[in-house]
Amino acid sequence: MLAKDCCRLTKFGLKALVYPHQQLAKMTSTALSDIHKDHSDSWHGKVEKDGHFPPRSGRYHLYIGLFCPFAHRANLARHLKGLTNIIDISIVKPYPKGDDNGWPGWKFDSAYPGATPDKLFDSQYLHEVYFKADKEYKGKYSVPALWDTVEETLVNTESAEMLRWFQTSFNDMVDEEFAKVDLYPEELREKIDKIAEWMASDLNTGVYKAGFAPDQETYDKNVVPVFGALNKLEKIIAENRGPYVLGKKLTELDIRLYATAIRFDTVYHQHFKCNLGFIRHDYPVINNWMKHLHWDVKGFKESTDFKHIKENVSQLRKLLIFHGR
Repeated sequence: MLAKDCCRLTKFGLKALVYPHQQLAKMTSTALSDIHKDHSDSWHGKVEKDGHFPPRSGRYHLYIGLFCPFAHRANLARHLKGLTNIIDISIVKPYPKGDDNGWPGWKFDSAYPGATPDKLFDSQYLHEVYFKADKEYKGKYSVPALWDTVEETLVNTESAEMLRWFQTSFNDMVDEEFAKVDLYPEELREKIDKIAEWMASDLNTGVYKAGFAPDQETYDKNVVPVFGALNKLEKIIAENRGPYVLGKKLTELDIRLYATAIRFDTVYHQHFKCNLGFIRHDYPVINNWMKHLHWDVKGFKESTDFKHIKENVSQLRKLLIFHGR
């Protein structure tokens, strides 16, 4: 999906090229299963009681990039649910993303402000972690990625899935104030699912469809839905009278929207040419909603790093210019 182009990198020519670390990588018992169906599939495991991956403090490790809106969603849920002392993180440098074929991918560089080493394996690149889970892996190296230190494999690499089950999986291990945070309340699930569907297509991934459009026609087709989604969200938040998207209750819609909105004026407007309007000038309701989350709700500001966001996208400038943007 284009949504993951900013965060996912494909290994090129795997069948033809053999790298030394591949020969050393370990194929775990969960490498090919319902969790990871084939060597091109991502991981879809779930932390749950009595499941293959039971909740345990310190057992799981989250790999993220502070530049990536999809990794931001998982990390933000980690903050809101009080999991920062239960799930540690390693943070990749926001650039470079690799050569024209995406190799070797995201790098660990503790000298870069806000980035960390790979705290588990001291890997140089994120792809090394993927190869530890599946030595024949042919897919993409993405953030976020959740690792199980007991099974020695990846659990999940899909932010939307993590966002959903992070909300309940560790409730028995956190203080009541965090356990009662319910971002997917039963009475609002129908609304959440309906809005999340078009928000993902038109806005969360829409900025990338427009920004990486290969020609003017494709750009024109994809930039309009971005602002159509913003128009609808401006109206929804206003009608529900805030302070959150659906009114008085914080939900996962706020996380999904915030991760895109906080990047919009800073990078998407200029670099991705989503420039039919600014949030700060043309969407006052969304702007006030976003400022409230950033400054008043703990976890939003703490998980946002503008240096990583801006420097990641600035490094894509050559690619965007190549595409005529």
